[in-house]
Amino acid sequence: QVQLVESGGGLVQPGGSLTLSCAASGSILSINDMGWYRQAPGKQRELVAIITSGGRPNYAESAKGRFTISRDNAKNTVFLQMNSLKPEDTAVYYCNADLVSGATRLRATYWGQGTQLTVSS
Repeated sequence: QVQLVESGGGLVQPGGSLTLSCAASGSILSINDMGWYRQAPGKQRELVAIITSGGRPNYAESAKGRFTISRDNAKNTVFLQMNSLKPEDTAVYYCNADLVSGATRLRATYWGQGTQLTVSS
Protein backbone atom coordinates (compact mmCIF):
# COMPACT_ATOMS: atom_id res chain seq x y z
CA GLN A 1 0.00 0.00 0.00
CA VAL A 2 1.15 3.52 -0.75
CA GLN A 3 1.20 6.05 2.06
CA LEU A 4 1.91 9.77 2.12
CA VAL A 5 2.86 11.16 5.50
CA GLU A 6 3.17 14.89 6.16
CA SER A 7 5.15 16.46 8.97
CA GLY A 8 6.26 19.88 10.11
CA GLY A 9 3.02 21.68 10.89
CA GLY A 10 2.54 23.74 14.01
CA LEU A 11 1.98 27.19 15.46
CA VAL A 12 3.94 30.07 13.95
CA GLN A 13 3.83 33.80 14.54
CA PRO A 14 2.97 36.12 11.64
CA GLY A 15 6.04 36.79 9.57
CA GLY A 16 7.59 33.51 10.60
CA SER A 17 8.76 30.55 8.55
CA LEU A 18 8.08 26.85 8.49
CA THR A 19 8.90 23.89 6.28
CA LEU A 20 6.50 21.04 5.64
CA SER A 21 7.66 17.62 4.49
CA CYS A 22 5.78 14.77 2.89
CA ALA A 23 7.24 11.33 2.28
CA ALA A 24 5.67 8.74 0.03
CA SER A 25 6.30 5.13 0.95
CA GLY A 26 5.20 1.66 -0.10
CA SER A 27 5.29 -0.06 -3.43
CA ILE A 28 5.91 2.77 -5.91
CA LEU A 29 7.07 2.42 -9.49
CA SER A 30 7.25 6.10 -10.33
CA ILE A 31 6.03 9.47 -9.13
CA ASN A 32 4.93 12.23 -11.48
CA ASP A 33 3.69 15.51 -10.01
CA MET A 34 3.74 16.10 -6.27
CA GLY A 35 1.83 18.93 -4.69
CA TRP A 36 0.62 20.78 -1.66
CA TYR A 37 -2.98 21.83 -1.05
CA ARG A 38 -4.63 23.48 1.90
CA GLN A 39 -8.06 23.73 3.40
CA ALA A 40 -9.09 26.44 5.83
CA PRO A 41 -12.17 26.07 8.03
CA GLY A 42 -15.32 26.59 6.00
CA LYS A 43 -13.45 26.76 2.72
CA GLN A 44 -12.73 24.40 -0.12
CA ARG A 45 -9.40 22.70 -0.53
CA GLU A 46 -7.14 24.78 -2.77
CA LEU A 47 -3.88 24.28 -4.58
CA VAL A 48 -0.80 25.85 -3.01
CA ALA A 49 2.00 24.53 -5.22
CA ILE A 50 2.90 21.59 -7.41
CA ILE A 51 6.18 20.31 -8.78
CA THR A 52 6.89 18.00 -11.69
CA SER A 53 9.20 15.02 -11.54
CA GLY A 54 11.75 17.17 -13.34
CA GLY A 55 11.58 19.83 -10.65
CA ARG A 56 9.48 22.47 -12.38
CA PRO A 57 7.28 24.27 -9.83
CA ASN A 58 3.98 26.04 -10.20
CA TYR A 59 2.42 28.20 -7.51
CA ALA A 60 -0.92 29.64 -6.57
CA GLU A 61 -0.94 33.43 -6.56
CA SER A 62 -1.17 33.44 -2.78
CA ALA A 63 2.07 31.44 -2.55
CA LYS A 64 4.20 33.20 -5.14
CA GLY A 65 7.22 34.94 -3.66
CA ARG A 66 6.69 33.45 -0.21
CA PHE A 67 6.59 29.67 -0.61
CA THR A 68 9.06 27.34 -2.28
CA ILE A 69 8.23 23.78 -3.27
CA SER A 70 11.00 21.25 -3.81
CA ARG A 71 11.43 17.50 -3.91
CA ASP A 72 13.96 14.77 -3.33
CA ASN A 73 13.20 12.08 -5.90
CA ALA A 74 15.59 9.61 -4.30
CA LYS A 75 13.57 9.80 -1.08
CA ASN A 76 10.11 10.24 -2.66
CA THR A 77 9.73 13.37 -0.57
CA VAL A 78 8.29 16.80 -1.29
CA PHE A 79 8.88 19.93 0.78
CA LEU A 80 7.13 23.25 1.17
CA GLN A 81 9.25 26.06 2.56
CA MET A 82 6.95 28.84 3.75
CA ASN A 83 8.19 32.33 4.60
CA SER A 84 6.47 35.57 5.62
CA LEU A 85 3.54 33.61 6.95
CA LYS A 86 0.21 35.37 7.42
CA PRO A 87 -2.82 34.49 9.55
CA GLU A 88 -4.71 33.72 6.34
CA ASP A 89 -2.25 30.89 5.68
CA THR A 90 -3.81 29.04 8.60
CA ALA A 91 -5.18 25.76 7.27
CA VAL A 92 -4.71 22.03 7.14
CA TYR A 93 -2.04 21.34 4.54
CA TYR A 94 -2.25 18.19 2.46
CA CYS A 95 0.31 16.72 0.12
CA ASN A 96 -0.53 14.60 -2.87
CA ALA A 97 1.30 12.56 -5.41
CA ASP A 98 0.40 11.37 -8.88
CA LEU A 99 2.12 8.02 -8.99
CA VAL A 100 2.16 4.51 -10.38
CA SER A 101 1.69 1.83 -7.76
CA GLY A 102 4.04 -1.12 -7.87
CA ALA A 103 1.29 -3.38 -6.56
CA THR A 104 -1.43 -2.51 -9.07
CA ARG A 105 0.63 -1.00 -11.91
CA LEU A 106 -2.05 1.66 -12.01
CA ARG A 107 -1.59 5.42 -11.98
CA ALA A 108 -3.56 7.26 -9.32
CA THR A 109 -3.45 10.27 -7.02
CA TYR A 110 -2.71 9.65 -3.39
CA TRP A 111 -3.22 12.04 -0.48
CA GLY A 112 -1.64 12.47 2.90
CA GLN A 113 -3.65 12.83 6.09
CA GLY A 114 -2.92 16.52 6.47
CA THR A 115 -0.95 18.64 8.91
CA GLN A 116 -2.24 21.73 10.69
CA LEU A 117 -0.56 25.10 10.28
CA THR A 118 -1.72 27.91 12.53
CA VAL A 119 -0.34 31.41 12.05
CA SER A 120 -1.16 33.52 15.07
CA SER A 121 0.44 35.83 17.59
